[in-house]
Amino acid sequence: MNKVDLSNYNNTLSRKNQIARLLWSVVWMVFARPLPRRIGNSWKLMLLRLFGAKVHAKAVVYSSVKIYAPWNLEMHEYSCLAPEVDCYNVAKVTIGAHATVSQKSYLCTASHDVTVSNNPLIIAPIVLKGQSWVGAAAYIGMGVTIGQGAVVGATASVYKDIEPWAIVGGNPAKFIKKRVIND
Repeated sequence: MNKVDLSNYNNTLSRKNQIARLLWSVVWMVFARPLPRRIGNSWKLMLLRLFGAKVHAKAVVYSSVKIYAPWNLEMHEYSCLAPEVDCYNVAKVTIGAHATVSQKSYLCTASHDVTVSNNPLIIAPIVLKGQSWVGAAAYIGMGVTIGQGAVVGATASVYKDIEPWAIVGGNPAKFIKKRVIND
């Protein structure tokens, strides 16, 4: 069997970062995950703030959400991380006012540089502008900005920025039509 040479691999995340994430994981698992759906939202927001998140008092975070690094999370008023969202925020994730990330979606701010033999970690932020909506089980890749009012259809995979008020879907996500609000 071939052995993998890890001697050239340097984890770019500090030991302090790793310890903070471990502590965070334990705190969330013990003090937030057991809470019933939407119960104790202000308590969960307080826990997030204790670990450096910038979350508006009117933001909503479900108990089953997985947040990798709360210090890299910013949520504005009436933004929502729905049940079982996986927020892998090695880099910053910003969720604008009235923006929703639906259940089982995956926000991924990190990957590996496959053009280098030791595949070093690479990161880039994700921004969801106000009034945007990420449908159920969608994937949002690193460095992506979802424009204001844009809609990402369920199960779509987004690797490039989405224009404001666009509706996209598929893998990779493609433009479907413009979003029109009829109030």
